[in-house]
Amino acid sequence: MTVTAVLIRILVFAVILVNGWTDAPNAIATAVGSGALSFRKAVRLAAVCNFAGAALSCLLFPAVAATIGDLVHFSDGPSSLIALCAAMLSIVLWAVAAWRFGLPTSESHALLAGLSGSALALGARRAVPDPAAWRKAGLGMVLSLIAGFLAAALFRRILSNRSFHAIRFQRYTAGGMAFFHGVQDGQKFLALLLLADSLSGDASIPTLPLLLLTALVMALGTALGGKPIVEKVGSELAQLSPTDALSADLGAGVVLLVCSLLGLPVSTTHAKVAAVCGAGRGLDLRVAGEIGGAWLLTFPCCAALAFAITKLML
Repeated sequence: MTVTAVLIRILVFAVILVNGWTDAPNAIATAVGSGALSFRKAVRLAAVCNFAGAALSCLLFPAVAATIGDLVHFSDGPSSLIALCAAMLSIVLWAVAAWRFGLPTSESHALLAGLSGSALALGARRAVPDPAAWRKAGLGMVLSLIAGFLAAALFRRILSNRSFHAIRFQRYTAGGMAFFHGVQDGQKFLALLLLADSLSGDASIPTLPLLLLTALVMALGTALGGKPIVEKVGSELAQLSPTDALSADLGAGVVLLVCSLLGLPVSTTHAKVAAVCGAGRGLDLRVAGEIGGAWLLTFPCCAALAFAITKLML
């Protein structure tokens, strides 16, 4: 195994760890914000459910991994591995910077940006984007925002006049959100590991152990907490009653489920934040503006980072 092949694996696992640390907290933010779960209990629940979702992802919803694997077709192994390294490094740098300010950015969004920037640096002869896969990815990003908002608003309308113990149910929906985060993002990064193996001509670790290792690293990242992001989404973005929080969980969960079935790679962050906006009351426009600004900057910043790193490493 070459040094570059080892490095790309290390960087992919670094992204998976960061993903569990900075993206998975969105799944439990509403449960913590509404008081359904304490922060520590919610983190433990998310870690277990993320592991289960990632471990079972290829058995239940394998189409997402296929979409990610087809985004860019690389024709030159050594330079393509360098490009993948650059894309992963750009994601880690961006995610850590966003975490520092408590901003819930999306590693899925950053992944698309990183691959775009590194592919552009390689040039059309060595990296060819697949239009069909990119249409799926783009549709997933847009759909997660619109559908997340509308589904959560609809659930709030349905549930607002019903008498039930919303907090009790929310413990289950928070676990479900974390599970589907694992399903979505476990597949994305497993696809990158398999792509790196293919480009390096090395498949020394079989797919099943690689999948379980992916799930374990994601769960470890989730166990780190990501408290600033939980507070931003669950408490600062909008006012959430237990029923509102449950509606946000259900709305975002349905979006993740449907998109996983359709093979559309979506962002848990985008779906959950949109759902909080759809179900919550008293939306804080300043906080929403901060989150939206971070999202708008994610693509150009990660793409530029990946482009520059690729050029430096080639």
